[in-house]
Amino acid sequence: MRAQRQYTPPPALTRDLRMFHAALGIGRCVLIQPSFYGTDNTCMLDAMAELGGAARGVAVVAPDIADDELRRLDTRGVRGVRINLQTAGIRNPAVALQELSALARRIRPFGWHIQIYAGLPLIVATAAVIADLSVPVVIDHFGGLAADQGVGQPGLSVVTDLVRNADVYVKLSAPYRISSAVGYSDVEPIARALIAAAPDRMLWGTDWPHTNRLPGLAATAVHPYRQVDDRSGLADFLTWCSDEGVRRMILTETPAKLYRF
Repeated sequence: MRAQRQYTPPPALTRDLRMFHAALGIGRCVLIQPSFYGTDNTCMLDAMAELGGAARGVAVVAPDIADDELRRLDTRGVRGVRINLQTAGIRNPAVALQELSALARRIRPFGWHIQIYAGLPLIVATAAVIADLSVPVVIDHFGGLAADQGVGQPGLSVVTDLVRNADVYVKLSAPYRISSAVGYSDVEPIARALIAAAPDRMLWGTDWPHTNRLPGLAATAVHPYRQVDDRSGLADFLTWCSDEGVRRMILTETPAKLYRF
């Protein structure tokens, strides 16, 4: 792990992931490079190799990465790059725009996408550029919408405009990151509004193993994983989306195209 990491998670092994998938009936997955490894994608690539054709990856790369290395990552199953603005504490739109534009130029020849984890104000401030990046964009964790503010919050229309009118997707993942209600019940109206806006631009993920940063705990101390009922999380998604065809689109068809399974 990188010395400058924000937190230290407990172990989560590939065999644990296989058991988790078996319990939920998951056949394919996309592994996302976590912030504590920085730009060293070795662990993710090793796990992808163990999982074989059932896994794809989203990497974190340095701005000056060589084209040959991007090509190598592509052959290993990487299909996108992640910009984790939220964990890095980046709130300045100018900084975010510079990173987005630079990465888009580098990954465009490989048909990759950019995955953005950022707060809603930053997404709103950079929406015009996101819409015009000429590479697909995946916005993490419901776009950072605040579930307790409901469907009337101004940022929702910005996110729905992006998924309707640009090459932008939203990941319906980690409801605990936007919820303030027991059982995340306040997330349902947000989820339904996003699905209704553009069902073909929605993705779903568990966010396993549910990393967590505990306030006041040193970055080098182990920060325990959140205790999350993933069966309930999948059941919640099925409640948000009752149409079998739309469920199949979100769970199978759209990720198959975006991640090139």
